[in-house]
Amino acid sequence: MLHTTQLYQHVPEARWPIVYSPRYNITFMGLEKLHPFDAGKWGKVINFLKEEKLLSDSMLVEAREASEEDLLVVHTRRYLNELKFLFERVEGISRATIIDLDAHQGNGHERDFMDDKRVYIMDVYNRHIYPGDRFAKQAIRRKVELEWGTEDDEYLDKVERNIKKSLQEHLPDVVVYNAGTDILEGDRLGGLSISPAGIVKRDELVFRMVRGRRVPILMVTSGGYQKRTARIIADSILNLFGLGLIGPESPSVSAQNSDTPLLPPAVP
Repeated sequence: MLHTTQLYQHVPEARWPIVYSPRYNITFMGLEKLHPFDAGKWGKVINFLKEEKLLSDSMLVEAREASEEDLLVVHTRRYLNELKFLFERVEGISRATIIDLDAHQGNGHERDFMDDKRVYIMDVYNRHIYPGDRFAKQAIRRKVELEWGTEDDEYLDKVERNIKKSLQEHLPDVVVYNAGTDILEGDRLGGLSISPAGIVKRDELVFRMVRGRRVPILMVTSGGYQKRTARIIADSILNLFGLGLIGPESPSVSAQNSDTPLLPPAVP
């Protein structure tokens, strides 16, 4: 039976490849202020970028929420479990790499793709903090475990060397990049000591290496438990734009002046 959906939409080429909705910012009678996670940081990032005259509301892409009927096309009712929608819906996508640079082990996606050889997982995390999921670690193809207080030079060297090796071992059709900012110095939950400049440089390294191999990349922001992380994320986006690594068309991105578009062609 043919499934009709409103999930997909035409995105004009002039739009930025930035997906955002005000609904991402969580409020609950002010109680969110008591939580260590800044539940409104995505709105703050967008506001910073607006202040810098980089974008406006009309330049953003707002995702549509998948209905239960949409999800049941690819998931069972029992658990709508493993998100393998990408391979079944996007033409030309048969191999993916997850580069997880959040301070915590990404045991969720590791368990989801435990036996899926199409997905290569590289995970760089503080070995001493939550979740310490030994079973999930079996899914990691390139594991980099860090010590308490790891600083910029060591961190950036390990990230760069291991991304290079990951892309040599498994050249994907798409990279999903988990750009957690809980690696920031002073983050009590992350336990690492990376400077704001180190985070901006990390994102630049990832984009240069992936885009230099003409591979589309999707960057998601995740952990980050200090109020200043929103400004750092905005600064990183501004840096990527200034270097030609992102933009509505990104005509000249590089490790080697690649002109690959940031996202694959829209799916009808």
